[in-house]
Amino acid sequence: MAASMELNLELLPSDPLLLILSFLDFRDFVSCSYVSRRLHELCNHNPLWKGLCQKYWLLSESDKSERGQTWKDLFLEYYADMGRYIDHYSTLKKAWDDLKRYLDQKCPRMIASLKEGAKEDDLNAIEAQIGCRLPNDYRCSFRIHNGQKLVVPGLMGSMALSNHYRSEDLLDIETAAGGFQHRKGMKQCLPLTFCFHTGLSQYMALESLEGRACSEIFYHCPDQMAQDPSAIDMFITGSSFTEWFTSYVYNVVTGEYPIIRDQIFRYVHDKECVATTGDIKVSVSTSFLPELSSVHPPHFFFTYRIRIEMSKDALPENACQLDSRYWKITNANGNVEEVRGPGVVGEFPVMSPGKVHEYASCTTFSTTSEQMEGHYSFHRLKKEEVFNVSIPRFHMVCPPFRVSAVRAQGSANDVTGTPFNENSSDTDDYDEGEHHGLNIPAPSGRCPRHI
Repeated sequence: MAASMELNLELLPSDPLLLILSFLDFRDFVSCSYVSRRLHELCNHNPLWKGLCQKYWLLSESDKSERGQTWKDLFLEYYADMGRYIDHYSTLKKAWDDLKRYLDQKCPRMIASLKEGAKEDDLNAIEAQIGCRLPNDYRCSFRIHNGQKLVVPGLMGSMALSNHYRSEDLLDIETAAGGFQHRKGMKQCLPLTFCFHTGLSQYMALESLEGRACSEIFYHCPDQMAQDPSAIDMFITGSSFTEWFTSYVYNVVTGEYPIIRDQIFRYVHDKECVATTGDIKVSVSTSFLPELSSVHPPHFFFTYRIRIEMSKDALPENACQLDSRYWKITNANGNVEEVRGPGVVGEFPVMSPGKVHEYASCTTFSTTSEQMEGHYSFHRLKKEEVFNVSIPRFHMVCPPFRVSAVRAQGSANDVTGTPFNENSSDTDDYDEGEHHGLNIPAPSGRCPRHI
């Protein structure tokens, strides 16, 4: 019978042990250093600390060279300052770095509006001021950048129609604290963004109150059918600060949200939402406008941006002009409406090889989703030919929303109003003005419905 062999940690070679240690979470890694003298010595191996610095603090060789420290000392220095945020820092720092790198190329003046990070004592003072704890991921992000200066355009996206403009700034922590809510219906909610033109803000719930989940982010929307002013519905935009911020940054840096005249426009484009007819391609992107929408009564406002492009390889004799449009609009209940009209937003664009025409329009509907499709009618300029160009089917879906706690509790006696009709409206007659240049008009309330 073979003699049994006792595994002795001291006799194991260093290389496999170092490899195992390199896979450990920093907490387990530190715990291992207390197990034995051998592991303690191995845990001082500088390349292991390099991996931890890169993983948790996104530090590079140049960072190490500038500071003239060992990787271990560098890790411990960052941990002493930002240790409470170690589960959030790398994700949020990467998002900020990606955003700044992208905007530096596309709209550098927006970078100049960013503020330096807040200090830990400043965040503690804000918590004492409002009487609520701030989520760690929110604190972490504001240690990196304390929001931005109150400028136009705002970092958190813009939207423009001919008589309506929205641009949201990311509020610094001091300004946000000044808007902290104590009133019924919005208790313990902190504003994250603010728009000068509409007064619109996105809020973060700091506690689970009045039907909201803690850390949930939303646009508030008063229930216009309730007599109680604390009846406030919510369009949900994020479940946590990290999810809200990183998803926004992803949409910006991947080009999902286009940069138009040095502003980030929050249009969403489905890459499959493209139709080609002959030499002409039509693509569509959409955006929901919460400030012009309501849950009660159900009134959901969308804008859509259409790009019409003629191939640069098209023959010159195929030049043509748009005459009219046709829309087939289907709401969530299956009800269909058909709309015909001349031109688009008052224009009859001429298309020639390589020409691009873009315009924006809007629509409202009373169900939570709607789809539109149709065609444009064109005529050739150099020969007698009339033809249709397909507009791809595109979907507009209201973001998730939550009704107010007042309504959820069944306060039926507070609710008044009449049923809302289910008709939508095509608003291609609505001149958005983007094709001619971006204007920033004073706010004028809700946009009219046009047919």
